[in-house]
Amino acid sequence: MADQQVVIIGSGPAGLTAALYAARGNLKPLLIEGLEAGGQLMLTTMVDNWPGFRDGIMGPDLMAEMRAQAMRFGTEILESDVATVDVRQRPFTLVMGNGRRITTGALVIATGASARWLEIGSDRKLAGHGVSTCATCDGYFFKGRPIAVVGGGDSAMEEAIYLTKFASKVTVVHRRETLRASKIMQDKAFANPKIDFIWESEVADVKDVGKGEVTGIVVRHLKTGQLRELPLDGVFIAIGHTPNTALFTGQIDLDANGYIVTHHGTRTNVPGVFAAGDVQDHVYRQAVTAAGSGCMAAIDAERYLEGLPQGAGETQHTVA
Repeated sequence: MADQQVVIIGSGPAGLTAALYAARGNLKPLLIEGLEAGGQLMLTTMVDNWPGFRDGIMGPDLMAEMRAQAMRFGTEILESDVATVDVRQRPFTLVMGNGRRITTGALVIATGASARWLEIGSDRKLAGHGVSTCATCDGYFFKGRPIAVVGGGDSAMEEAIYLTKFASKVTVVHRRETLRASKIMQDKAFANPKIDFIWESEVADVKDVGKGEVTGIVVRHLKTGQLRELPLDGVFIAIGHTPNTALFTGQIDLDANGYIVTHHGTRTNVPGVFAAGDVQDHVYRQAVTAAGSGCMAAIDAERYLEGLPQGAGETQHTVA
């Protein structure tokens, strides 16, 4: 017999919403916070697009409220990380970093995806204070101000084009002499009069005034090594995300980029294992969509545990 009915891995909007719904379904869920408790919203200052908060709410405050709400309904929260997971046999087995072994009848994976950083130090230090990895989250705060976008793929061009709705000017900094984005995205970016390009260059540093306010970037030309400072008010890093799925490689179906493949909501190819949030969503990547999928995962898990049909027209299969 399993120790738990439902275990949820991850404590961002998806994981905490799944915990809330599972707890209200009397499943007595165990939520494992992981190494980055609260997820990416812990790096966000003001969240202005969460429904119900017309004046906005600080990211860490929102996550604290969601955590308290999940606990209010009976969620047990374990401040630990998961070392290994085995979903090849039931009940599923998880081993914590401290060696504790937990078994569960159903598993919700809400481990999220980690934005790739420049690894120059100053970018992480100023995260949420002028440096962002989400244009739709933070673009609004840069109305009429000059900013930079780092990257050259489709995501970078989408971010740059979106940000022209707010910024006075968008400068794209790219390491190569040509973009990696699709031709249609390149054409849109080149045609936008607000977007300029700095080619064959990288961001060597992000400058601030010591008060958490970005004042510019230092750009290094990769062929000549020449440095120049570009004054601006914000930096958006768009060099991709890495889904946190290493624990499940070889056990659950992943797509070519490492995201969990889900069917009919949040179901994976392993019956009883569900995925929610950015770990299976590389399109929307919003807190509110992650929360919605967390709700779906909890309902899917409850139906699975009760032996109810999991969806019309499709059956799950186990990994050999």
